[in-house]
Formats: sequence, structure tokens, C-alpha cells
Amino acid sequence: MPKAKVKSKAKPKSKVVVKTKPKAKAKSKPKAGSAFMKPLKVSTDLALVVGKGPMPRTEVVKKLWVYIKKHNLQDSKNKRNINADENLKKIFAGKKTVSMFDMTKLVSKHLS
Repeated sequence: MPKAKVKSKAKPKSKVVVKTKPKAKAKSKPKAGSAFMKPLKVSTDLALVVGKGPMPRTEVVKKLWVYIKKHNLQDSKNKRNINADENLKKIFAGKKTVSMFDMTKLVSKHLS
């Protein structure tokens, strides 16, 4: 007796596996012990702009930018430059215009 041919069953469709991206780690606040968060003493010239009392370097820069925006001291043509008023000239070593990248270097001389 010849063997009867058996039709093969249709292959089951393979499941589509959707890979998900791993969740990004939540940004954590800098640790209180980091150098950026260390409260520093503010000079009297800088205190006229950002306020008195020891504060972290990051807070000094934030308050400096608030002062710059409030008094419209950012150059209108080149936003990277800051036009110093009388208070900022004391901090910026007498310069009339300072680049935003040089600003932090000049401010660091007024922190201890």
C-alpha cells in the first residue's frame, strides 16, 4: 500500500516582537556635596547684583542672568554679548562688553 501524502499544515505566523527603548534615567539633582552646590561667599560688588549671602555658583549665574534680562543688557545684534552697566562693570573688570562665555570666568574672581 502506498502511503497517502498528507498536506502539511500552514506554518503558524511568527509573533512580531516590538522592542521598546529602555526608559531614560530620571535626571537627579546634583548632590549636596558636589562642588557646584557648595555655597560660596559673594563679594560686595557682586552682591549688588545677585544679593547678599553665601550661595552656590549655579545660583549666582542664574541671578546674574535674571539681572541681565531685567535690565535689557543683552546685545540686540549678538545675543552672546552682554553690555555692562555700572554695577556689572565692577564685576567684569571695567569692560563695557563681555561674552557670555567669559562672564563666568570673570564672576568666579568675586566668589570665595
